Amino acid sequence: MEGVLWYVLTGTRGGPNRVRLLRALEERRRNANQLAEDLDLDYKTVRHHLDVLMENGVVETSGDDYGAVYLPTGRARNNWETIEDIMEQVDADD
Repeated sequence: MEGVLWYVLTGTRGGPNRVRLLRALEERRRNANQLAEDLDLDYKTVRHHLDVLMENGVVETSGDDYGAVYLPTGRARNNWETIEDIMEQVDADD
């Protein structure tokens, strides 16, 4: 999982936005529309990044399709220290 996290969050152009999404989801569960509004990102951009995070086992959904909220998976929570290391690196790169 550690390698997946480094790749998904730093190895691609979308990494910084995925880090922002994870930070927001760490605070509280939200749906894609709430994330788009809170982070001032286009809804389609948010959905794309959430799909990538889901495909890689970093986030999952809870609830029905329309109002589904996103939250970090158990695997992500078990590797949260790595995610925090990545967040610090992304912040240093800004």
